Amino acid sequence: MDKSINKGIAELSKALEQPKNIVLVTHINPDGDAIGSTMGFYHYLLAKGHKVTAITPNDFPDFLTWVHGTEKIIVFQKNQKKASEAIKNAEIIVCVDFNDFRRLKDLGPLLENSSATKALIDHHPDPDSVYQYMIHNIKAAATAELVYKYITLSGDRALIDTDIAECLYAGIMTDTGCFSYNISNPDTFLSVADLMECGINRDKIYNHLYDNFTEERMRLMGYSLNERMVTLHKCHAAYIALTREDMERYHFKTGDSEGFVNLPLSIKGIHITALFTEKKDHVRISLRSRGNFAVNEICNKYFEGGGHKNAAGGESKLSLKETIEKFEKVLETYKDEIEKCYPSGF
Repeated sequence: MDKSINKGIAELSKALEQPKNIVLVTHINPDGDAIGSTMGFYHYLLAKGHKVTAITPNDFPDFLTWVHGTEKIIVFQKNQKKASEAIKNAEIIVCVDFNDFRRLKDLGPLLENSSATKALIDHHPDPDSVYQYMIHNIKAAATAELVYKYITLSGDRALIDTDIAECLYAGIMTDTGCFSYNISNPDTFLSVADLMECGINRDKIYNHLYDNFTEERMRLMGYSLNERMVTLHKCHAAYIALTREDMERYHFKTGDSEGFVNLPLSIKGIHITALFTEKKDHVRISLRSRGNFAVNEICNKYFEGGGHKNAAGGESKLSLKETIEKFEKVLETYKDEIEKCYPSGF
C-alpha cells in the first residue's frame, strides 16, 4: 500500500483515540462494497466505544440485507429528519466508498454544510480536497480492503470478529467480481485469507450475494440479453438499454440489474460495455471496459459522472433514445483510441 495510506491511518486513528459521535455515509445506489465497507467499519468503531450512525442516500438491494447490522442503517430518502439530526450532531463524518458529494444526491448539501470533521476511506480516483483525513488508494481492490488495512495497521486485528470479517469479505468479493478483476496486488489475497481465518462461511456469503435473486430478476436478465442488447463490433462495444416499461414488466427492485453491464463482456471481441436504465427524470449509465481504455473519462466528460478506469457511472437528462445516440457518437470519436487498445484479433 502507498505510504500515504499509513499516514492517513495514523492521523485518523489518533483523532479517534477518544470516543466520538461518528456518522458513516456511503454513496447513492449502494453496492456490495459500499455496504460491506460501511458496516465493517461501523462494527469496528462500536467495538472501540464510539457512537456510530450509518446513512445511505437511498435504499439498498435485498440481497445485501443479510449483512450484519443493516437494519440499523438510516435511509435518507425514507427518514430525512433522523438522518439530518445525526449529521447535525456528528463530530466526525466518514465518507465511505465515494469521494464526491455529488454521489449523494439530495444528501450532499447536508454534508457540505456540516461543520463536522470529514474523513475519507475510498479507492476511486480524483478525491475532493474537503477531507481533513484521507485513507485513499486507487490500487486497492475495494474500499473494504482499505477498512481492513485501517483496522490492522491501527493495531486492532484482534477486534475483527466474524461479523466484521463477513462485511469486509463481501465488500472485496463484490467489487472484484468474485476475485476475477480489479486485483493488481497480491496483498489483496493475503487480506482475504486473513479474513477467512476469522471463521466466515465463504459459501454462505456467496449464496447470499449471487444465488439470492427473484425469478423476475432472472427473466429480466434473459430479456435484456435477447431483446435489449446491441453490439457495436467496430468499436468493440455493446450495450443494454432498459426502459421504465421493461422494469415495470418484470417487477424491478433495487439491485435487480446488478451485474448486467458485465454480461456482454463475455462476447468475443467485446471489450467496452454499457447499461442504460431509464428513470423518471434521468437515465442512469454504467460503463465497463477491459485493458487500457478508460471509461471513467467518458463518464466524467459526457455524462456527469466518473469512477475507475474500467468501471464508471454517470447519468443523462436526455431521453433514453437521445442518450444512446450520444453514447454511440462519443464512441465514434474514440474509435482510433479504441482500435489501439483492442487491435483486430484482441
